[in-house]
Amino acid sequence: MKAGIVVFPGINRERDMAIALELSTGVKPRMVWHKETDLSGLDLVVIPGGFSFGDYLRCGAMAARSPVMAAIHDHAARGGYILGVCNGFQILTEAGLLPGALLRNAGLRFLSMDANLRVERADTVFTRQYQKGQVFRSVMAHGDGNFFADTATLDRLDGEGLVAFRYADDNLNGSARAIAGVFSPNLRILGMMPHPEDMVDPLMGCTDGKPLFDALAAA
Repeated sequence: MKAGIVVFPGINRERDMAIALELSTGVKPRMVWHKETDLSGLDLVVIPGGFSFGDYLRCGAMAARSPVMAAIHDHAARGGYILGVCNGFQILTEAGLLPGALLRNAGLRFLSMDANLRVERADTVFTRQYQKGQVFRSVMAHGDGNFFADTATLDRLDGEGLVAFRYADDNLNGSARAIAGVFSPNLRILGMMPHPEDMVDPLMGCTDGKPLFDALAAA
């Protein structure tokens, strides 16, 4: 699995993501500056967390119009894999690659804490090293993680099995139906708010996020 990590001004989780990917794949991922438009040779494109362009306008709105996004759309059209975490999830929704939107947290404050996620399906390239219904530990660090979509879209996500993860305990950010992550219809794009890359090494106190990266490495 050859991976590239997209770097926007204000992104600050690219090194954490690189550590997680290298632990699982044994290969350093390529850093892709947001003005690049050549993603050739990459199997997986990752958009990490942070505050792209300072979260001006809306979180992810400016990044979604960067030059690299046209290449990411082409990568998606070719069936390439894409992972967006936190700000990356916001960017994917702003770019129309995933449905819904990420609004201000219900309590209108930044949340920085552990979160327990329940796996909704375990037959995808991202989740196949988990079990359906398994609860694993991850980390929330966001101010705009409140997943929103209209009722018809939420019903479609549920009906087509496109919900990847739900918050298993308190749904503190107020996400509709406790949704913490969603897939694209072809299951090759995953967007999620909590940070699995924060839980990949025993030194971090937990390795619950590593199966996601191990599954990608094995793809």
